[in-house]
Formats: sequence, structure tokens, C-alpha cells
Amino acid sequence: MPAVRHVVLAVALLVATSLSHADTPVFATGKGAIRGYDTVAYFTDGAAVKGSPEFTVDWNGATWRFSSAANRDAFADDPVRYAPQYGGHCAYAMSTGKLVPTDPEAWHIVDGKLYLNYSKRVQRLWLQDVPGFVAKADAQWTAKHALAAAD
Repeated sequence: MPAVRHVVLAVALLVATSLSHADTPVFATGKGAIRGYDTVAYFTDGAAVKGSPEFTVDWNGATWRFSSAANRDAFADDPVRYAPQYGGHCAYAMSTGKLVPTDPEAWHIVDGKLYLNYSKRVQRLWLQDVPGFVAKADAQWTAKHALAAAD
């Protein structure tokens, strides 16, 4: 029986690692994904900028707001490039396997990827060991999707 479990787990992990962003849950509120903030602006403006209901894209089960048509179009052309990691859930909490909402003002870009945190206080903890927390969070995110794929 243990060998069967290992095979099932291996298949589940293979499925999980092949999941695209389009298969992942997104943190959203009534204002849209990541509380209605413009995810492209983190990269282009280096700032947390509120999006407008005038410029939106529906992607991955959520409505994403943008501060301009240019940012909307950039996201529509390549949403995976701009979407925050872990569906916009807290990167620090994900390192412990928890899905926790975020404060769009607590953000950081590492290696071209956007990470959000629950609060600026939590972000200070996360910044103490970004590579370590990212490695743990990536493993937790993959494991969550492996379990979901196995169900």
C-alpha cells in the first residue's frame, strides 16, 4: 500500500507542477483581485496604485483593475508576468501553508515576481529571509495544488 501512496503523490505533484496561474485561487474582494490595486503598476511605477473600474480584465476567476488602458493591455497580453505569486495571498503565510489575505501596500518584487504580504509588519519578517520563505512558500503552494488535484 505505501508504494501506491507514493505513486499517487508523484502523479499529484506532477499535475501540480504543470498547473498554470489560470488554475490557482486568487485573493479578491468586491473591488477585484488584490483589493482592486493595479498589479502592473508595481512593475512600471514601483508603487502600489489603485486600479479603476474603467480599466479591467477578467482573468483566473477574478476581475483585475488597472490605473490605465496601457497597464490593462499589458496585463491582458501576459497576465502570468504581472500576477502576484500565490494568487495574491500573503507570501509569508504561504510559507507555513496558509492562505491569508494581503495589504496591497505591503509588496516586494524579487527576481521579476510580485509578492504581497498581510501587512507591513509581516512584510518586515518576510524580508529577513526572502529566499528561504519563497522556497517554503513555493513548496507549500505546490503541495496545496497537488492535494487539490488528487481530490
